[in-house]
Amino acid sequence: MSLTDRERSEVEQANTSGKQPVVFIHGLWLLSSSWDRWRRLFEENGYSTIAPGWPDDPETVAEAREHPEVFAHKMVQAVTDHYLEAIRGLDRKPAVVGHSFGGLIAQKIAGEGAAAVTVAIDPAPGRGVLPLPASALKAGSPVLGNPANARRSVTLTFDEFKYGWANNLDEDEARQLYDEFHVAASGVPIFQAAVANLNPFSETKVEYKAADRGPILLVSGEKDHTVPHAITHAAYKQHLKNDGITEFTELPGRGHSLVIDHGWEEVATTALDFIRKYDPPSAG
Repeated sequence: MSLTDRERSEVEQANTSGKQPVVFIHGLWLLSSSWDRWRRLFEENGYSTIAPGWPDDPETVAEAREHPEVFAHKMVQAVTDHYLEAIRGLDRKPAVVGHSFGGLIAQKIAGEGAAAVTVAIDPAPGRGVLPLPASALKAGSPVLGNPANARRSVTLTFDEFKYGWANNLDEDEARQLYDEFHVAASGVPIFQAAVANLNPFSETKVEYKAADRGPILLVSGEKDHTVPHAITHAAYKQHLKNDGITEFTELPGRGHSLVIDHGWEEVATTALDFIRKYDPPSAG
């Protein structure tokens, strides 16, 4: 068992509630606490929620900043397996919501048939997603610029965060988000994504055609530098190979910080409406 006491407790509480569960998956440079406002909104609308971290994630931003080295070496499949372990503990097949690399992992979980419905927000590219816009290369350069970062944890400078995450925000909000949410992240998943289309066994592979994938919504932020429209839309086109319900929406003016910035509720409501349509709170 790799789940922490906190994660096991959340699974138990979700089961005890008898409500339809929703699993939230964060990406690089955030902790599971970044979903706290989303969880309150979903719970107010009749769902139970769990938000596991990645393996060995600290519980707080302060602790994460004291020990950035703990984020190193976390690879895509190990993180996916951690979330699948949590999902296997649930009494009901959950809805799954993921952002960035969490959005890629959410798609992998859907491809395993483990999600009732999935929302992938600005998802990191998996194998088969070919576009690589210049802004994505620049946003990834703090990691990809040094091959040794594949074995390290990487902390973004404020200027790097501003370009990759908060390019559509004013300086004050960008600084507030950086101070409140930003933590170090494993470098290796970015290398895994960068070479995915050269490796037929890549851990970023998604089973797009899985018969039990369930409905999926791909959400793109129009101004996202890290995962631009071309990447999210290419993932959407891959999912169109599936006979299941596949939808795409783009939110105008939004950057990669869309799940944590002042407009988070618009994104959360978009996800909630899709989930409520195909996996209502009363679903058994």
